[in-house]
Amino acid sequence: MSGLISPYLTLGAILFCIGLYGALSKRNAIIILLSIELMLNGVNLNLVAFSKLGINPSLTGQVFSLFAITVAAAEAAIGVAILIMLYRNRGTSNVDEMNSMKH
Repeated sequence: MSGLISPYLTLGAILFCIGLYGALSKRNAIIILLSIELMLNGVNLNLVAFSKLGINPSLTGQVFSLFAITVAAAEAAIGVAILIMLYRNRGTSNVDEMNSMKH
């Protein structure tokens, strides 16, 4: 059974690591949001793999993954709306220059 699940877990770990690298190293806010979405997709892939191919298969991981996808969609919509507002006010999407919410 462990031979069937390891490719899914490896792919999920690779997606998570690519997303983590993008979130920590990039300065563009849109790329950071996309990297966070990539990290969430890696986690969702692992949840579905454990749910389907784990020791005790059930629908719990798939349902939790569906909720995570819903929350990620709401997060992306709100994040893009905030970025559009900041871009209109500041004229840039660089994260280093977005400090107007501090004051």
